[in-house]
Amino acid sequence: MKRIALSTLSLALLGATGVAHAQSSVTLYGLIDESIQFAHNTVDATGANKNQVGLVAGNLQGSRWGLKGTEDLGGGLKAIFQLENGFDPNSGRLNQGGRMFGRQAYVGLTGDQWGTVTLGRQYDPVVDLVQPLTADNYFGSTFTTPGDVDNNDNSSRTNSAIKYTSPVWGGLQFEGMYAFGGVAGATGSGQTWSGAATYATGPFSVAAGYLRMTNGNTLASRTAGTPPTAGWNGSTSDGTFDNQINGAYVAAKSIGIASVAVQYVAGPFTANLRYSNAQYKPDAQSGFGSTEKYHVGGAYLGYQATPALLVGVGYIYTKASGDASATYHQVSLGGDYNLSKRTDIYLVGAYQHASGDQRTSGGALVRAGAAVGSYGYNSASSSQEVVSLGIRHKF
Repeated sequence: MKRIALSTLSLALLGATGVAHAQSSVTLYGLIDESIQFAHNTVDATGANKNQVGLVAGNLQGSRWGLKGTEDLGGGLKAIFQLENGFDPNSGRLNQGGRMFGRQAYVGLTGDQWGTVTLGRQYDPVVDLVQPLTADNYFGSTFTTPGDVDNNDNSSRTNSAIKYTSPVWGGLQFEGMYAFGGVAGATGSGQTWSGAATYATGPFSVAAGYLRMTNGNTLASRTAGTPPTAGWNGSTSDGTFDNQINGAYVAAKSIGIASVAVQYVAGPFTANLRYSNAQYKPDAQSGFGSTEKYHVGGAYLGYQATPALLVGVGYIYTKASGDASATYHQVSLGGDYNLSKRTDIYLVGAYQHASGDQRTSGGALVRAGAAVGSYGYNSASSSQEVVSLGIRHKF
């Protein structure tokens, strides 16, 4: 992404605090991703399957704008910050629950020898290190896990987090993160923690990590006499509840996600494989009695046909078991063409087939419905198709 340094803005912002330095800088950046999208077998207000055509943003990447900056403190030490907003270009509304800087908001210190420590709202280490070795890194939401049950499409970010990122030592790098729940007398309530590592040598890369998110609105965190309420509330993480595939587990006590990915680049070809295991665990207030487990396997092959044109194909197998049992097969195709260094057009599409049973938010077991990627579409049918023709501009 091309980022434009605004020296005037930098001096103005830093000068306002009385600490302007020649070694300091502030960068304004962003992107807008917009498309015309067709979705087949999407339920309407009556629960019937219909076709849907409209403008849908954020296929390859979520639309955003942000500010990031550094200040050289000397001795190889720098202060850093980043504020990143997410928005819907079709309505102008804020994404990420209406937050001003819902994508990222953190401040920290970085040093060449010892690494980086950041504090605030951030991505977890699995998103930072494992996700770049998956199809989602190249073609976004259309190539990700149904319902994003394993957070492969960054549905969840973490508040009140402290994160450490190591330097790269001989191709090896690792990250660790902990987010404080902030509940008096219940230290673990709503907490999130994660760790991941990656290793790259020549054309080969491998990464693995684990993310655990705890619901602050669970039986264990309530005091006597507090009325029971459902939902993913009071947690430092946003949770991963994009559609009907895992929507019934919004009152889970905790979510644990283990992920691993490998990638190999050979000339114009990029191939990767990934596996993840996501477990949604209940307590007495959850509305479901057994842990719901999702085993996810994915494969991707990309071909850089020309310096401007990337084409790719992806396949994702998702197996749900435990509380409810269902299987989802999803095949995705995509092409991305660069008109310039900052503007590209793309065509992406996916077909998904579902079988087995799903639990509804009301607690009933019903025939599994398909739901492509992380778009939030539900379907009363066992199949669904989504196709998007779009443009992305970076600034």
